[in-house]
Amino acid sequence: MDLRISATGVSKVFNRRTIFREITFAVGTTQTMLISGRNGSGKSTLVKIIARLLTPTGGYVDFEGTTRPDEAGRLALLGMVSPYLQMYEEFSAQENLQFALAIRGLHPEVQWIHELLKRVALFPRKDDPVRTYSSGMKQRVKYAFALVHRPPILILDEPMANLDAEGVAIVRGIMEEHRRKGILVVATNDLTDIERPDVAVNLNG
Repeated sequence: MDLRISATGVSKVFNRRTIFREITFAVGTTQTMLISGRNGSGKSTLVKIIARLLTPTGGYVDFEGTTRPDEAGRLALLGMVSPYLQMYEEFSAQENLQFALAIRGLHPEVQWIHELLKRVALFPRKDDPVRTYSSGMKQRVKYAFALVHRPPILILDEPMANLDAEGVAIVRGIMEEHRRKGILVVATNDLTDIERPDVAVNLNG
């Protein structure tokens, strides 16, 4: 699928404070976009606008190349990981992934779910409630949750948050694979998180 995300003149104002102004970019399949900036520069806000969780004050974001231009179609394209997105902690990791598929009207593929949980090194704990996981394990569940519907667009806000060395290696592998076949959007103030982005948006001005 040949996709493209384009933003034209995107601005956001909160309580009369301008977070950012006139952001324009385009990123396509097999490309990576880096959103960088100091804390408070609006990285998470821009990520939420791209993911349709927030509406821009000005400008617009388009998804091109999809046969379903409606909102449900656009959301089906997206997988997202961020510190502010939470799993259902009373559910197990496996149940969270089954739920992620069910809410999209997709069949709960047990073999695929197990493959994902092995990939993020959580298969031995797949039936334990997420509330019993460490912060790093919860972060890895988010990656499986984001990938379970096989989205062509992966959006990561502070991708290495709460991860130890094993978790960082797992996530780097996921990022590298996704940048070869889809669109990868990474928001971070640590420029070592992603090397050689095709598109860079620096919110420091």
